[in-house]
Amino acid sequence: MKRIIAILIFALTFVLSACAQKGSYVVGFYNLENLFDTYHDEGKNDYDFLPEGSYKWTEAKYEKKLHNMASAIRAMADDNKAFHTILGVSEIENRHVLEDLVSQPEIEAANFQIVHYDGPDRRGVDVALLYRPDQFTVLESRSIPYTFDSKDIVFDMDEEGKAYFKTRDILMVRGTLAGEMVAVFVAHLPSRIGGKGNDLRSRGGEIIYEESMKLEDEYPGIKIFVMGDMNDNPTDESMVKYMHGKEFVEEVGEKDFFDPFLSMLKAGYGSLAYRGEWNIYDIILCNEPVVSDKEGLHIIPIVKRGKKHFYGRVYNAPMLTQQSGQYKGTPFRTNSGGSFIGGYSDHYPTYIVITNKK
Repeated sequence: MKRIIAILIFALTFVLSACAQKGSYVVGFYNLENLFDTYHDEGKNDYDFLPEGSYKWTEAKYEKKLHNMASAIRAMADDNKAFHTILGVSEIENRHVLEDLVSQPEIEAANFQIVHYDGPDRRGVDVALLYRPDQFTVLESRSIPYTFDSKDIVFDMDEEGKAYFKTRDILMVRGTLAGEMVAVFVAHLPSRIGGKGNDLRSRGGEIIYEESMKLEDEYPGIKIFVMGDMNDNPTDESMVKYMHGKEFVEEVGEKDFFDPFLSMLKAGYGSLAYRGEWNIYDIILCNEPVVSDKEGLHIIPIVKRGKKHFYGRVYNAPMLTQQSGQYKGTPFRTNSGGSFIGGYSDHYPTYIVITNKK
C-alpha cells in the first residue's frame, strides 16, 4: 500500500531535485511582508511598526519575524540542497533589517551579500537583492526611478497627482555567473490599494523592459532575469504587453521574455490569496538567451504535475501556510486584523532553477 501511495504522489506532483546537480542555481523572489525594525526612519511613515504604533512592534516580534524569514529561506535551501544564488526581496525597510536577516543562524552559512538603495516610498519599504558571492560577482548596480515618461500610456492621474506620487525604485544588478554576463531587475510595482489603476503597473513593466533592452544592446547575449511583486498577474497587461511575457518557451522571440508563472496561474497555482481568489503577483521572467541556450546558463523545468512540466515553483510549504481558521490554506502572514499572529508572509516565495552544461 505504501508503495502504491508513493507512486500516486509521484505521478501527481513532484519537484525535480535539479539543484542538487553540479552547475545548477536557484533564482528566487520573496515578498517579506513588512520587515521593519523597531526604530523610526526619518521622513518615512513607519509609525505603525514602532513599539507604540498600531502593531505594537516590539523587539521580540521583530526577532520572531527575522527567525521566520530565515527559516523559510533555509527550508527552500534544504529542499533544493542549495541556498539561493540570487534572491530578490521586497517590503524591507532598510539595509539594517537585511543585515540582521542574513546573519540569522539558519542562513548565515550562505554568506549572503546585499545590494540595496534607499528609495522614495512614503512607507519606507524598498526592494533589494541577496546573493551568494561565491557564485555571483556584482559588477554594477543602480536604482531606477519610477517616471511617467511613457510614449503611449495614458495616466488617470493629473500633474499634481503625479508630482505627489511616490513608489519603489526598480533595482538593477549586473554581474557574472558561471562566466556569463547576467542582469537582475527587482521590482515592487505600484499597489492596487485605493483603486490605483493598471496604468501605473503597466508603466512599471514598460520601464523595466526599456532598461533591459538597453542592456541587451550594450551586452549582446546577456542573460536577464526580472522578478518582483508586480501587483499584477502574469496575464495582465503590464506583464503581457509591456514586459512581452510569453507563456511557452516556443513563443519567446529575441525581444521577448519567458514567464513560467503564466501557465502556472492557469493551472491553479497561486502565491497569494485575496477574497478567496488565488493570484501570482510574485513573478520571475527571463529573456530569450536564458531559454534558447542549452549549453550555457538556461532555465529548466522543476515541477511536474501529471503530464505537465512547469519551469517555476510557488513554495507553498505547510510551515508557510495557515493551518486553521478563516484563512486556512492561504499564506500564514505576520499580522492579521491588526494583531500579531506570528506567521511568515502574506505571499509565498517563488523561484526558478537555471543550470549550466559548460
